[in-house]
Amino acid sequence: MTTPFAAARQAEHLAFAFAPPAPGVAANDNGTESLNATLLRAALKHFARYGLGAAENARAEAERAFFADDREGYRWWLGICRALDRRMASTLRARTEQTLNSPGA
Repeated sequence: MTTPFAAARQAEHLAFAFAPPAPGVAANDNGTESLNATLLRAALKHFARYGLGAAENARAEAERAFFADDREGYRWWLGICRALDRRMASTLRARTEQTLNSPGA
């Protein structure tokens, strides 16, 4: 005696019923929504040139500008670093502010 077998059509309906909901709008966790278009474009070009090391390179450029007393250049490179790696930029900013606020600075 054979056992009847149901077609896979029912399983397809169950797969949709148990599938997780589709995500909404994609979100960027780096906070780039506050960046201006010029800085964002520069950050993307910097990433295209340096790849995964782009944020570290931008951090080094920001440090170089900071210690050369080039505040405008520092803010520019800090912005690029922030667009690529918000945590790294926050750490850099905290360190540079600490340097400014330390005695003898």
